Amino acid sequence: MHIGKVDLNLYLVLDAIHREGSITRAAASLNLTQPAVSHALARLRDVYGDPLFTRTGNRMVPTPLARAIMQPVRDALTGLQHTLSGPASFDPATNRKQIVLGMRDIVETVLLPELVPLLEQRAPLTQAASVRVARRDMEAELGSGRLDLAFDVLLPVGPAIAHTKLMEGRFVVVSCKRHPLLRGGLTLEKYLQLRHVVVSSRRSGPTVEDFELSRLGLHREIGMRCQNFFVAWKTVASSRMLLTVPESHARGDLFQQNLKVWPMPVELPPLAVHMYWHENLQDDPANRWLRERVLELLRKAAA
Repeated sequence: MHIGKVDLNLYLVLDAIHREGSITRAAASLNLTQPAVSHALARLRDVYGDPLFTRTGNRMVPTPLARAIMQPVRDALTGLQHTLSGPASFDPATNRKQIVLGMRDIVETVLLPELVPLLEQRAPLTQAASVRVARRDMEAELGSGRLDLAFDVLLPVGPAIAHTKLMEGRFVVVSCKRHPLLRGGLTLEKYLQLRHVVVSSRRSGPTVEDFELSRLGLHREIGMRCQNFFVAWKTVASSRMLLTVPESHARGDLFQQNLKVWPMPVELPPLAVHMYWHENLQDDPANRWLRERVLELLRKAAA
């Protein structure tokens, strides 16, 4: 079938259903009614002779054909969007476009407090937003332009996603300052005996450090899971639990209160954080400026 016979708006619906996993949520994101999205999906099914999505529980799961065509479709939509973005120039001093950054707490805590003052100086009209995006959706969010940059550990990504390593740091352990069981120091035996606080948005499952410990045949007991480091720090300061974090987190005025930092009692690979962006934005002036500012901040921190 020739592309001239297909309504290109249908591909916006395809992208939204794939991204949201739900016709209802796709309709809300597109500001359409649910019947309109269902009708558009029916038309696409006729075009491709394939159901494209099947319902599994409460989620619309893409068929193999839908998974195969999604990346080319998203690349095409992104390219079309760029044609509407105006001339290829960028003035940070007058920019009012919101910067949207995909960050997890482990990166947000370190990077955002440094980035915002820089934006105040050089791009004073710009608003920054830090959002949490599921790892399975990161490529789609970058490709659609909903994210300008994403920051995470090294992930398997497709060829349309560019990335570079930003920083790498060893793990350390945080405890309350006068922990009664650590007066003689933190040994591996004590590390494994005590309970731990984990910062994660998931209800269960291993963290990066748990995975590395398991490779050494070691296991620690989790006493609490929470969603941000402030809660974790406060909990550790008032309990006997331990918190394992990258060394960059164990800094600042907070650690002058009731916390103590210990070397990790077993050698683990350092945690590397990468910055991700869509390859279509490789030479985009605004995105390039933002990437350069992030790298500038890290160079200063390293110096």
